[in-house]
Amino acid sequence: MAHFTTSDGLNLHYTQSGDGVPVLCLAGLTRTTADFDYMTPFLPDVRLIKMDYRGRGASDWDPTWQNYALPVECRDVIELLDHLGLGQVAIIGTSRGGLNAMGLAAGAKDRLLGVALNDIGPLIDPEGLSFIAGYLGRNPAAKTHADAALAMQRAYGGFVGVPMSRWMEEAQKHFRATPSGLEITYDPKLRDAIEALGAQAAPDLWPYFDALEGLPLACIRGENSDLLSAQTLAEMERRRPDMISVTVPNRGHIPFLDEPEAVAALQTWVKKLS
Repeated sequence: MAHFTTSDGLNLHYTQSGDGVPVLCLAGLTRTTADFDYMTPFLPDVRLIKMDYRGRGASDWDPTWQNYALPVECRDVIELLDHLGLGQVAIIGTSRGGLNAMGLAAGAKDRLLGVALNDIGPLIDPEGLSFIAGYLGRNPAAKTHADAALAMQRAYGGFVGVPMSRWMEEAQKHFRATPSGLEITYDPKLRDAIEALGAQAAPDLWPYFDALEGLPLACIRGENSDLLSAQTLAEMERRRPDMISVTVPNRGHIPFLDEPEAVAALQTWVKKLS
């Protein structure tokens, strides 16, 4: 596994495959590089780079949980690009990854070739935040991956027609089996960081979205998303009429990115990058 060392001494995990325009995949809040496994076969002609944030997946946990913050994660992205000798990269940002992409557009736009947002925008629906808060930082009650798959199928009601085999894949990606049961694949202290953030006034993120002006832009929304509303997507489309915008039917937060609508949007976006 490849790692690089951040300026504050953590080893962060990344992978890369393929050749072509460099595309960096940034996962959701509690997710890892595994989130992009489903999408990878459909983007064969790019240099696909995936990174685990600090405290997630195969990256080091940070002894200072306050560093589980968007500005620090954006700094980590820049340091990864410097490590790889890349002046610019396009970003596919899932949920929190999209927030990081918008932050980079506001603070380091010269490092970006384009951005594709997966089920995230400048306004975050409180319903989705409440759902995330319910499980954040806690190991699942399920003791086996099979039990976790069943629990996920019940909990994620916005996903219609998803076979149990996919839920089993999801359980295996996001929970580690131990003799005492399943464990989350990230630092539980991430909950402290998010709770501290919740005590502050929510910032206006529209200027961060507007900072994407001039960059090839795509947005993929799950039809039943509880995080990105149809109204917010419509305003994004109004501000960026050139944005590639699709809604994936029978999906909540977040689409898997191997759905035909998502694949078509990403492939069209990649063509705009070059």
